Amino acid sequence: MEQASYPNAAAWLIDRHVDEGRGDRVAVRCRGESTTYAELQAAMWRAQHLLGSLDVSAGDRVALVLQDDADFPAFFGGALRSTVIPIPLSTMLKGHAVGAIIADSGAATLAISDTFAASIGEILAEAPAVVNVIAMGDAGRHRAAIDEAGLADRVTVYAWNEAPDGGPAEVASTTGDTPAFWLYSSGTTGVPKGVMHVHESVAATATTYATDILRIGEGDRFLSVAKLFFAYGLGNSLTFPFAVGGTAILNPDPPNPAAVIDLIATEQPTLFFSSPGFCAAVLDTGPDASVFGSLRATVTAGESLPANVQTRFADLTGQPVLDGIGSTELLHIFISNTIEAQTPGSSGWMVPGYVAELRNDEGDVVTDVDTPGYLHVRGPSAAVGYHERPEATAAAFIDGWVRTGDVYTRSADDCWTFLGRNNDMIKAGGIWVSPAEVESALIEHADVMEAAVVGARNEQGLEETVAFVLPSTGATPDPEALDAHCRERMASFKRPRRIIVVDELPKTATGKIKRFELRDSLD
Repeated sequence: MEQASYPNAAAWLIDRHVDEGRGDRVAVRCRGESTTYAELQAAMWRAQHLLGSLDVSAGDRVALVLQDDADFPAFFGGALRSTVIPIPLSTMLKGHAVGAIIADSGAATLAISDTFAASIGEILAEAPAVVNVIAMGDAGRHRAAIDEAGLADRVTVYAWNEAPDGGPAEVASTTGDTPAFWLYSSGTTGVPKGVMHVHESVAATATTYATDILRIGEGDRFLSVAKLFFAYGLGNSLTFPFAVGGTAILNPDPPNPAAVIDLIATEQPTLFFSSPGFCAAVLDTGPDASVFGSLRATVTAGESLPANVQTRFADLTGQPVLDGIGSTELLHIFISNTIEAQTPGSSGWMVPGYVAELRNDEGDVVTDVDTPGYLHVRGPSAAVGYHERPEATAAAFIDGWVRTGDVYTRSADDCWTFLGRNNDMIKAGGIWVSPAEVESALIEHADVMEAAVVGARNEQGLEETVAFVLPSTGATPDPEALDAHCRERMASFKRPRRIIVVDELPKTATGKIKRFELRDSLD
C-alpha cells in the first residue's frame, strides 16, 4: 500500500484504484445498491466543483451532518482532494449541540442529509456563520425548514443531486502534514474538542493496524456499527476498505441488533466492527450462529470488552473477537488482540508502529509490571492538536506523546489491560478500584446484559462503588442476588455498595458510557 505517489489522502484511497485499473470494483454497498470506485471518483469531482462554485477554498472548513451512505465518502473525499477541511459531526446529537460545534469550527458551509432537516433551524441558530447549506436528498425539506426558521435571507440551499458533474477535477498539492480533516471528541467529560488530523494520518492507520493486525485485502467486506462521523467508524467503513480496494457496507439507519443481524445475513461481511455493548445486545437476541458464517473476525473498541462477552461472541461466530483501544487523537486502534492470539478481558498488545508507556502522577515512567499508570502513546497517526484549545493541547500532546486519559497495567508478556479512565477510577477504602473489573464480573450474571460502575460519596463522605445494570431481555435482576454474585468474585472493597437496575445506560454518539451522567444522577 504505497502512498508516496499519492500524498493526498483521497487520491490514495480512491484515484489510485481507478488509475491502476480497479475502477469497476464495488467501493460501497448501501441499501442493496452498489457504487464503484470510478463512480465514487466522479462524485468526488462533483463535490469539488460544487465547493469551488461556493468559493470554499483550501483551508476552509465544511461541516458534515451526513448519514452513512455513498454521499459521505464522496463529499468527504472531494473536500480532501481540494484541501478543504471536512468536519464530520455526530448525527445523534441534538440540533443545538451540533450548531455549537459548527460555530466552534468556524465553518461557513454545511452539508446535511435530508434525514436531519427537522433540526436545520436549530442548528443554524447556533451557528450564525453558516451561509451555505448543501442538501443531500430532498432539498425542499431543508428550504422549508429554513423558511420556517426565518433564516432564508441569510442561508442559501444548494441541492447536491442537482449539482453539475463538471468532469475531472484536479487533486490539490499536498504533503503528509497538510491539514486534512477534523473530528470532534465524543464529549464523555464535557464540551467536545476539534481534533485536527493531517493527510498522512489516514494511510498510517491502514498500513499499521489494518494491515498488520486485520490483514485486510481487496476481498474483504467491511461492516461497522460505529458510524462514519466517529474515528473508529471512519477507519472501519472508509479508510480500511478503500485502502485495499475492498467494499464498505454502509447502513444509514440507527443500528439495532435485529437489523444488523439481517444486514450481516444479506451482505455477507468478512469483518464486523462493533462496540462491546452492541455485541452484548446481539447475544441477547439469541441469533442463529449460521448468520455469521461469512465473518473471519469481529473487532470491538470504544469500551473495555468484558471477558464473558468476548468468549460468548467468539463461540457464537466461530471466529476470533479482537478487542482493542483507540482514540480520536490517534484516529484508530493502537493496542489490540490479534487474529492469532486473544486474551479475554485485555486490550492485547501494541500494534506495530506504535509505542506506549505508563506514567504515574508525577509524570515518571512506571516500569514495574502489573502496576497501574496513565497510558501515553506515540505513533504515526497522532493528531497535531485541538482547534483553538492551547491548554488542552499542551496537556494531551507532550513531546510527541499523546496522553490518552486511560489507566492501564502492562503484564510481563507486554499484554495491556484497561482499568478505567483516569477520572472514572474509584478509590474505595483508600484502594484503587477498576470500574472495568467490576463491570466484567457483573456481566457474567445471566440477568445482566450490560453494566456501568461509578464512584459516589456516601453519607459519611467516603467514596464507594455503585453499579448500574441493564437487564437481559425478559430478566428482572435482583440486587441482592447480584450482590451475592459479586461477593463470590471480588474483594470486599471492590464490591458495589449499591446496585441500581435501569432501562438504559446514557451513552455518547460513539457508544461510550457517560459515567459522569450516572454520577450526577446520584447527587
